[in-house]
Formats: sequence, C-alpha cells, structure tokens
Amino acid sequence: MATYDKVMTEAIGPEEGAGHLVKQAALVIAGVLLLTLAAKIRVPFWPVPMTMGTFAVLTIGAAYGMRLGVITLLAYLAVGAIGMDVFASSSAENNGLAYMAGPTGGYLVGYVVAAAVVGAFARAGWDRSPVKFFGALLIGNAIIYAFGMPWMIHLFLEDKGWAWVTQWGMTNFLVGDLLKLFLAALLIPTAWNLIGRARS
Repeated sequence: MATYDKVMTEAIGPEEGAGHLVKQAALVIAGVLLLTLAAKIRVPFWPVPMTMGTFAVLTIGAAYGMRLGVITLLAYLAVGAIGMDVFASSSAENNGLAYMAGPTGGYLVGYVVAAAVVGAFARAGWDRSPVKFFGALLIGNAIIYAFGMPWMIHLFLEDKGWAWVTQWGMTNFLVGDLLKLFLAALLIPTAWNLIGRARS
C-alpha cells in the first residue's frame, strides 16, 4: 500500500520542536475528553440507545494515526482505571478496574487495537476516500467485536446462553454501528477536502 506523508492531525499545526510536543499533548487530552463525551451521549434508537463511543474511537484512530491514536486510547483507559467516570455505563459506584473487568472489558481492549488498525489504514491514504475509508471502519468495528465477544462469552455463556450473548454482545448494536460508520466515512474525507481547499 502507498504511504501518504501525513494523517490529518499531522497536516495541521507545528511539525517539530516544542510546539509539536505541545500539540500532541493537547491532542491526547482532547481525545480523552472526546471519548468521554461520546461514551456518555445516548441517542434514542432501536433496539437499544446508541452511544457515540465507537464513532469517537475510530475517527480518533484515523485522524491521529496509529501511534498517537493508541497513546490516546491508552490514556483514556488509564483515566478510567483510576476511577474516573469516563465509560458509557460507569458511575460513581461502578468504575475503575472493577468496571473494566465487567461486560465491556473486551470491547475496551478492542478499542485500542481498532484505533491502531484504522490509523494504519489512514496512513496508507484510505481516509481520503469515503468508500475505502468505510471499508477500513468496517474492519475496525469488527476488531472491537472480535475482542468484546469472547469476554462476553466467558462471563455469560454458561448462565445466559448463546442467543442472549449474541443479542446483547453484538446484534442489538449493529444497525447503530452501521449509521456511525457511514457518518465517519463522510466526515473524515470531507475534512481532508476542506484542508486541501484551505491550502490551495
């Protein structure tokens, strides 16, 4: 695959020196805040309310690239691990490592891997085309389930059975996921077009 010079955040602002380090630190902080906000948003939807967590994970992976995207996701998980209320269903009473060991634990690990993979696709230029980027997003979304579902099976299969695990681990969320992928597939390439026009 051809490698492009930059992912989106590298195309804006300082590219070296102290300014570059400050920019990267600010991006990590902004990313953690965005992930927290996205996790807490609940959009009325069928068959379950839709959060914007996966949308934020995948778009951050694309905009930040593999390295900075992974750092940002790990920072988000670290903030959650110390007890901050940053996850979709966390609360003052249910947070930290205890929350992360619950049903969402596998998906949280999948977030990091998905951000890395989508970041690699973005580095290869897939985020410049809505069609190709949608393919990259599909792969990223599948990775999240590939990590989340085995943990759900481990926790619930014996008591709840396959049908329950499949429904509450994946099926209920697929339509909402598809809509979020379409939105991200339009957003990032459009942003690239705007950057290109601003420079021309």
